[in-house]
Amino acid sequence: AASAVPGYSPGFKKPPATLRLKRKRLRRSEPAAALPPCGEAPPAASAPARRNPFSSLDNAPRAAGTPQPRERGRRPPPPPPPPAGGSPSAAPFWQLLESVCEDKPARRAEPSERTDILALTDDLHLPVAVPKVPSSPRHEFPADWSIKTRLLFMSSQPFTWAEHLKAQEEAQGFAQHCRATETNLPQSIQEPKLSTELRCAFQQSLVYWLHPSLPWLQLFPRIGADRRIVGKASPWSQDEALQQVLMSDWSVSFTSLYNLLKAKLCPYFYVCTYQFTILFRAAGLAGSDIITAVISPTTRGLREAMRNEGIEFSLPLVEESRTRKQKNSEVNLETEVANSIEVGEEPAPSDDDDESFSWLEEMGVQDKVKKPDAISIKLRKEKHEVQMDHKPESLALVKGTNTFTLLNFLINCKSLVAVAGPQAGLPPTLLSPVAFRGGTMQTLKARSINAKARVHSAYEDIFGLEIVGPVMPHSLHALTTLLKAAQRGAFSAVLYTHEPTAVFNADLGTASPALNKETVRKDLTACGLHPKTLDQLSQCPTLGKSSIRFLEMKDYAYTWKS
Repeated sequence: AASAVPGYSPGFKKPPATLRLKRKRLRRSEPAAALPPCGEAPPAASAPARRNPFSSLDNAPRAAGTPQPRERGRRPPPPPPPPAGGSPSAAPFWQLLESVCEDKPARRAEPSERTDILALTDDLHLPVAVPKVPSSPRHEFPADWSIKTRLLFMSSQPFTWAEHLKAQEEAQGFAQHCRATETNLPQSIQEPKLSTELRCAFQQSLVYWLHPSLPWLQLFPRIGADRRIVGKASPWSQDEALQQVLMSDWSVSFTSLYNLLKAKLCPYFYVCTYQFTILFRAAGLAGSDIITAVISPTTRGLREAMRNEGIEFSLPLVEESRTRKQKNSEVNLETEVANSIEVGEEPAPSDDDDESFSWLEEMGVQDKVKKPDAISIKLRKEKHEVQMDHKPESLALVKGTNTFTLLNFLINCKSLVAVAGPQAGLPPTLLSPVAFRGGTMQTLKARSINAKARVHSAYEDIFGLEIVGPVMPHSLHALTTLLKAAQRGAFSAVLYTHEPTAVFNADLGTASPALNKETVRKDLTACGLHPKTLDQLSQCPTLGKSSIRFLEMKDYAYTWKS
């Protein structure tokens, strides 16, 4: 019977008695450790330490040379070190620095962290796809109108000058920003850590202005931000009265920014909604002598609503593509006609009229076949326009006085704010380089990171500076200008772009030949930007639909990859 089986435990509520006896025998059979005589030091442990029975095999201590097991979800091993003879900066340094969690941004002026490079590579972001062909060295890089979410600078010189700003230096940096003080640093600073002027200018370059300000919510980026906002407190989502108050306050701030832009006291600003982003630029920037507003991405519904409001706009990327295809088709048609004439054939007549159904009458089936209605014909004609929705090619350009009509349209547009989801009732985010009514001063998050890289079978120090937040074009130029002096003209950077804004670098054909550098400086002298930054942003965009992904300076000359 079952009760006669040795070690049988009915119900399996308690372990068998035999199992307990075996454990006791094993413990008694272990040799007792001999105690050393009094006054003598205990002998050194030659045998490996006993493993903790409560630890798993993965985190148990291992002898030197024993390979660690590959954990599930762990990324592949780091790439090989740079070739012999190369410097640490030759290796792409996004493989050398820690990643920053989007939900937990880096703290301001955090103490430098010194860790092994092999430990840092496990938690990195995926490498940025960078073309192999860099640009030729120049003393200035082109204007990049996209918004960056993260910057990673690397240099052979330490970034200790960016750490632990004194209260007086921080206050001076804020004052310099509010007063638009121009800071002109020497070409090279011998002791950056002791340069108060450099540290104040660094604080000045980190400042930007934001509306609305809700400290418990990350208000940029807004496109695809539902996962970061879900679960956060949003008392306005079910309160229509509160939503109206928020939108009324937002309308005042938006109007204030536009008035500053029109008066040339604000160079540019961004309106970030949950579906699209708008870049307003003052006259004189990006080669245009009038105010421009660029919207991307757009949809057929948005474009139709803008037309109904009388807003004149263009789709420059679509028109460019259409012109290019038309030229190619004309060339192909001429080639076909020439070939047909040589052969002796007559070119077939082309009939592109979709509304012509005369061929049905010729076949005698005009009453049996259902003809498409006017709406179907219109949709078929606009098929190419619908297909480009939510794509960079759907970029819309508004110029001149139509930007004011666009302002009124956006203030009264109900679809500007989400009606459901985590962002329901939340007004769009306004980002500006200068102060405006209702705006809140914010600073980008900065921290320095120290790591090690293997060079010639040895480790050398690599110094990094990480900037997190909505980095606008003027901040990027200001930071690189500071690093040029502090790092003695040698550094590199990886730039992480908010992809929906990369198309803002496209040449929209708004260049004015009569616009020159002196005119722009004179007209926008009070816009709050440094003259050198103003010179860069006044140039016509040259990056196309891409943005700068990698930037490097050697011997005070820039090269970049987009």
